[in-house]
Amino acid sequence: MDLDAFTETRTPAWLRLDDLAGRRRLTGAESDELVRLYQAVATDLSAIRSSAPDPETVTRLSQLLARARAAIAGAHEPSLRDVSRFVVVTLPAALHRIRWWTMSVMVAFVAVAVVAGWWVATQPEALAVMGTPSQQQEYVDNAFAQYYDPGAGFAAMVWTNNAWLTAVCVGAGITGVIPLYLLASNAIQVGATGGMMAAHGHLDVFLQLIAPHGMLELTAIFVAGAAGLRLFWTWIDPGPRTRTRALAQEGRSLLTVAIGLVGVLGVSGLIEGFVTGSALAWWLKIVIGALALAAFWAYVLVLGGRAAAAGETGDLDDDRAGYVAAQVG
Repeated sequence: MDLDAFTETRTPAWLRLDDLAGRRRLTGAESDELVRLYQAVATDLSAIRSSAPDPETVTRLSQLLARARAAIAGAHEPSLRDVSRFVVVTLPAALHRIRWWTMSVMVAFVAVAVVAGWWVATQPEALAVMGTPSQQQEYVDNAFAQYYDPGAGFAAMVWTNNAWLTAVCVGAGITGVIPLYLLASNAIQVGATGGMMAAHGHLDVFLQLIAPHGMLELTAIFVAGAAGLRLFWTWIDPGPRTRTRALAQEGRSLLTVAIGLVGVLGVSGLIEGFVTGSALAWWLKIVIGALALAAFWAYVLVLGGRAAAAGETGDLDDDRAGYVAAQVG
């Protein structure tokens, strides 16, 4: 394709489309012309992208088509189909893309928590940092169990706290430091609490009360940390994409993850609010938590794997995310 000749020939149509897309009111004939020109320019863009992918021309036509599409269709109204696609395709695809990051964060978190717990349980000076002997005894005998007071208010409080934590991990992920700090501090806190309970002979109480909701709740935190660190790594190493384009694509995908984690934390909050502190047998509580965790990973690996195989990434479609210039590589 001779791009210069093609551009010279098609420019009048492009300018006409630009003119019509910028008008506040159109006659019936002008509306029909707008649609025809939109279709023609979309074809032009496709031809240029496949035969002569000049970045400047591609960007120009992409922006022109975006304005024309807004003039034709107006604002996009969410529908039930959009919601079902988000739940069944977009979200699991986004979670599937960061599954190895999530598992890596999980391994590191558990390792730090175990080391912190062992240190507090075996080193008297570390245990002393947790409070005076009387304060420790009150905590392990009463306060720890009383914290899990069943009810909707407690569930809402837990959900709000954890949603904020995950939002910070994802939102501040590009810094790299903030998600690492939050993950490390939470791992140390969980491990140290378990170590103190173990030092006083109540490790079983700790595990019985933290396991039902903790399996899913901590997984949500692992996912949030993984999403944040994935964004940071994209900034460091964008691969063949430009850094701006890579961050935009990854940012949109990870925003999908953040929205999805609201639901995941909602489920863990319900378990913590109504199961953990209930009168159910401890083994049944743990089974409920394990089933919730298994359902999450089945969702990620089965639905997410299917969506990923179909080419889904969790990002928006081109017509909503905006077309981008073609790149070599």
